[in-house]
Amino acid sequence: MGTSLYDLSVPVYARALRNLSSILAKGAAFAAEQGIDPADLLATRLTEDMAALPYQVQRACDSAKGTMVRVGGIDNKIFEDNEATFEDLQARIAGVIAFIEAVPRAALDGKEEDEVILDLPSGKYPFTGRSFVLGFAIPNFFFHVTMAYALLRHRGVPIGKLDYLGGL
Repeated sequence: MGTSLYDLSVPVYARALRNLSSILAKGAAFAAEQGIDPADLLATRLTEDMAALPYQVQRACDSAKGTMVRVGGIDNKIFEDNEATFEDLQARIAGVIAFIEAVPRAALDGKEEDEVILDLPSGKYPFTGRSFVLGFAIPNFFFHVTMAYALLRHRGVPIGKLDYLGGL
């Protein structure tokens, strides 16, 4: 028997979101220690056409939620994308962790071959539950978590690989 979609998603997302929360806490502490305006740190981009730190956190959160909604048929919890402080981002992460951890295992398991349609402005993209989770949702989630990490690291926040991984 293969690994379940629940096992491939909920605990993976929850762990990475907790790690992201810790990384953001270190970012906020760094801003305070260095006398950096937290809003300036949150506005960090690697290049002009890249979205800033709050967007990266929002999209990581949405990717985790979206798996539950699209594959599990769970009613979505809407966040307004108006987070402007480290505290706001922490609250969003905590809300998403609570949301995904409340999803019953039965909502995801057994949906490996069910059709999932990703409806984007650029078109509709069909997946199976398995291909959506493994080929889109998880890579997309980690892209945004990695970008959030990179933005803070770029600004000198003393974080490293074990912060990203959450220790061993």
